[in-house]
Amino acid sequence: MLRDKIISILKSYKLEDLRIGTLGSHSALNILRGAKDEGFETVCVCKENERRIYENFGVADKIVEVENFQELLNKDVQDLLRKLNVILIPHGSFNAYIGRLSELLLPIFGNRELMMWEIDRIKQRKWFEKAGVRMPRRYESPDKINKLCIVKFPGARGGKGYFLASSCKEFYEKAEKFVKSGILAEEDIKDAEIQEYIVGATVYFSFFYSPVNSRIELIAIDRRYESNADAIGRIPAKEQMNSEIDPTYTVIGNIPIVLRESLLSKAFDAAERIVDVSREIAYPGMVGPFCIETVFDEKAEMYVFEISARIVAGTNVGIPSSPYSYILFGENMYMGRRIAREIKMAVEKDMISEVIY
Repeated sequence: MLRDKIISILKSYKLEDLRIGTLGSHSALNILRGAKDEGFETVCVCKENERRIYENFGVADKIVEVENFQELLNKDVQDLLRKLNVILIPHGSFNAYIGRLSELLLPIFGNRELMMWEIDRIKQRKWFEKAGVRMPRRYESPDKINKLCIVKFPGARGGKGYFLASSCKEFYEKAEKFVKSGILAEEDIKDAEIQEYIVGATVYFSFFYSPVNSRIELIAIDRRYESNADAIGRIPAKEQMNSEIDPTYTVIGNIPIVLRESLLSKAFDAAERIVDVSREIAYPGMVGPFCIETVFDEKAEMYVFEISARIVAGTNVGIPSSPYSYILFGENMYMGRRIAREIKMAVEKDMISEVIY
């Protein structure tokens, strides 16, 4: 089994000299700063164009430069990282640019199998159904569309190419337009996920499951700032009608949220159910950061529409702490630091193999 092989590799590591590493993208500043705050040396695998970011912020003790992120799968790169006793922290770019995590023979903090469930929307829905959480209705094909829907595509693509459609005709018209503009590829259309569009407030909950403490922790809450979907409101209605702008949902950044306190129990209930089911579908289940992506309608009913089984970029709004992480820890705490602290505690308690896959 792959996990047995990874644990065997971990046993060859010098635990007193562990380093924390990641790809230079997505939430690497968060991860590397958190590692340094907890006393770890850090390694950043990055491309030449992005090298200046990690040098400028001073968060990488060692930089491994590559031409593309696929090189992380190369034997020489993996040999070097193993020699440096690196534990990798995965983020969205691991799914977006690497994908073949079974070929990554390095200890990863978290559960790489759940990351594969994350990018498969059919598996994701089965996970939610088994957990018994409320979800938007799913349409099997474009010809079933009979109300406003949002059309999404597989993988960690940051909302790129998502669009709204109210009919089969509108679906194909917009799909063709996006393919011609280069935003989407023909194969994307075949893999489209069509969900009922819930009119409401989108809320992204960044949780952390701690095997060391056997508890679910709420670290931060955010919402996404999405290209022209958010910018369109700044255009007067008349000009909107004349311009025929089709909203898209490419994520540009994230905005922190403090939720009405009475609604937090709904999020914790969903998180507990999802974590419980994760143990059944991919041993050892959820480890570390995960994000439940939700929308609250006008009755404050919560719908879960996606999950990310790793750190999300929205946790960057919580540096050096969010209200939730501060209340829980009584100190500056954010997701990158929380990851590093869990690794440190796992080493101290001889539990490191329980947080690695």
